[in-house]
Amino acid sequence: METERRTLFKIMAAGAAAAVTAQPAKAREVHTAPADAVGLLYDATRCIGCKACMVACKQVNNLATDPASRGGLYDDPIMLSAYCKTVIKAEFKEDANAYVKSQCMHCVDPACVGACMIGALKKREHGIVTWDGDRCIGCRYCAVVCPFDVPKFQWASAFPKLVKCELCSPLVAKGELPACAKVCPREATVFGKYTDLIKDAHARIKSSPDRYYPKVYGEHDGGGTQVLYLSKAEVSFQDLGLPALGEEPVPKVEQQVQEGIYRGFIAPLSLYAGMSVVLWRRRKASKAGQEEKS
Repeated sequence: METERRTLFKIMAAGAAAAVTAQPAKAREVHTAPADAVGLLYDATRCIGCKACMVACKQVNNLATDPASRGGLYDDPIMLSAYCKTVIKAEFKEDANAYVKSQCMHCVDPACVGACMIGALKKREHGIVTWDGDRCIGCRYCAVVCPFDVPKFQWASAFPKLVKCELCSPLVAKGELPACAKVCPREATVFGKYTDLIKDAHARIKSSPDRYYPKVYGEHDGGGTQVLYLSKAEVSFQDLGLPALGEEPVPKVEQQVQEGIYRGFIAPLSLYAGMSVVLWRRRKASKAGQEEKS
């Protein structure tokens, strides 16, 4: 068994090395939000933690109750999962408390899209990151590279699907609001054109500087996200649980490496060849064992 593993890894490594050596990765282009980009602006100073957005999201997306939630009696998710595309969390500090909404950030230059070798995840209409189940091979690279820990899989299902916010794209296509923005009683979550949301966020900070933390999270962070955040003056975005990413797009290095490895499909073919060798050896050994017994 150990010999088989070594053989497989040697073939994979050789294929990947050959691909990278023979096909140097190109420099990445700078990604920007499309002209028709839409998004969400979440204002933590307005959120009261009612979780109406969570209920509406589950209803619109036909998400089942998480069997692990309060013994199955009360569905109150505390994190994103195969049963939950958006969640309201309470973040506590010694001098201030705040709520924060978690969902897919619909990054301007998404790490998940860069990592998806088959193109199952893409930025499509209005810059919304959506998933194509017919293309997905279940590699889970998207879940590994996402800096916001968003993509989840339905592992309880025989054919697991990826679960993440798609900004209610069927509703948006009909000119309607995403469910979370539609039901928010305090307009803590608002939907609109991406450029308008940025202007709105800055206008709020300018008009009430004592109320807001002096930054719009997502305007530049990680190359930009189409879900933007405002926080209380005394609560930083890291206090809300949002990662400090800098302004470089997350997939910059990852996509350069991946492009070299997968160009020409050399590495996947190497993996297939390696698996074929291992299977052939196992069948040969099994056949020899059967002949000895007979």
